[in-house]
Amino acid sequence: MIAIDALWTFSLMVGLLTLTPGLDTALVLRTAALGHRRRAWGVVLGIQSGTLIWGTLTSLGVTALLTASHLAYEILRWAGAAYLVWMGGRLLRSTWRRSADEAPETPGNRAEVPSGAGSGDSLLGGWRQGLTTNLLNPKMGAFYVAMLPQFLPADTSHLAAGVLLTGIHILLAVLWAGVLITLGHVLRDRLQQPTARRWLDRVTGTVIAAFGVRLALGE
Repeated sequence: MIAIDALWTFSLMVGLLTLTPGLDTALVLRTAALGHRRRAWGVVLGIQSGTLIWGTLTSLGVTALLTASHLAYEILRWAGAAYLVWMGGRLLRSTWRRSADEAPETPGNRAEVPSGAGSGDSLLGGWRQGLTTNLLNPKMGAFYVAMLPQFLPADTSHLAAGVLLTGIHILLAVLWAGVLITLGHVLRDRLQQPTARRWLDRVTGTVIAAFGVRLALGE
């Protein structure tokens, strides 16, 4: 069994990680702010599906092979960097295409969410976007390889203990995502204005592309 103090320590560490603004926060908040609540929850579910996969593979010792193999890690790192730069660039490009159109957004002309998998308020499209973003981030695998084994007791199943700890991480992340989605919903009316929408997309696109560049540079 995992000691209670170990559970609290793990919860504190992943809780702080969850609250730290980053790529996941930008994706969820931006999607919710556009009024795409179902898609926002799809993004959350996709991200946490990826977290569950990373946690399970780490518990089985599989992700240790990824960090041990320089070639495998580099392939995943460059694939993730390319995906993020593409996603951010697509979002930025869409704002310049809309810059000449100042008409208020209506359900008929609402712009596509740049995900490469579905559009509009699609739960499945959001799930694919969140899952892809998470699984193409080798730093998630490296984080779990570095931290999770420290909390796995030697006298019990590593898989069961690893899934339990990952579940705590997922629970905290979903609760925080609920706060972000609620905040995005509150700001929705203001951010539906064309000018505000463009600036939201430009900031989000820049953040996403910057994460891709940082990943490519190995930072």
